[in-house]
Amino acid sequence: MKRSKIQGSVVSLVSAIEIVATCLIESASTLVFTGAGLSVESGVPAFRGSEGLWTRYGTPSPDSYRYFLEDPAMYWKNQIENVRTEGYMAELRKAIDLAVPNAGHDALATLERRGLIDAVITQNIDGLHHKAGSQKIVELHGSRYKVRCVECHLRIAREEFDITLIPPRCLSCNGLIKGDSVMFGEPVPRPWVQWCLEYVSKCECIVLVGTSGTVYPAASFPRMVQSNGGILVEINPQETEFSESCDIVIRGSATRVLPSIVNRFLELMI
Repeated sequence: MKRSKIQGSVVSLVSAIEIVATCLIESASTLVFTGAGLSVESGVPAFRGSEGLWTRYGTPSPDSYRYFLEDPAMYWKNQIENVRTEGYMAELRKAIDLAVPNAGHDALATLERRGLIDAVITQNIDGLHHKAGSQKIVELHGSRYKVRCVECHLRIAREEFDITLIPPRCLSCNGLIKGDSVMFGEPVPRPWVQWCLEYVSKCECIVLVGTSGTVYPAASFPRMVQSNGGILVEINPQETEFSESCDIVIRGSATRVLPSIVNRFLELMI
């Protein structure tokens, strides 16, 4: 498909969905890149924006990871005792535990099963893509439901990890174990970045869903796709850092737009 600049004021929503569905069919390799905006529709609050967690509670210390390395025992003591009964982490933890996948998550899982997308790269830590049935997922900022070795990057389901020593150590390399979510000041684990780069290198179309485009290195991947000649599709009710450079822009919620794309794809395959 040739590049197009589609704005809601230029064509109808129906026409834009038709273009995106056709683009997914014709693309040899498609990625979906998701951010907090998708999970907001499942009741998980965003970090930024007028009602964002950090707007209401303040931005966490940029030295969070350094504090962990300096005193991992205290970090785990707090984790075990669950001392944060209020503040942004308490609100986020409760919201994630109550959240269920929405129609947008379900639509993406369907597109993967139909062979239209190669993988989902997500900045969300809520595990909702897994719960919806997606299989090929890069959780770029980690998962609320896992722990990870900071040395060898081994990931283990939190509920399966037996904490008998504080701080816990990796059974494979004896490195420190921490929650899987990437902390402020912590580099994104190299294997995760490498997986993204491998997907991006062959990507012909990337669909951006609910991401602001302000967090790096995550925000660099869609721009790499475009610099390689790929098509950028944005699905977001709000304008973002990506909007002006996107080829196709649909101003709408993921729970409405993504199921519509699935439905149009099924119609085109009849």
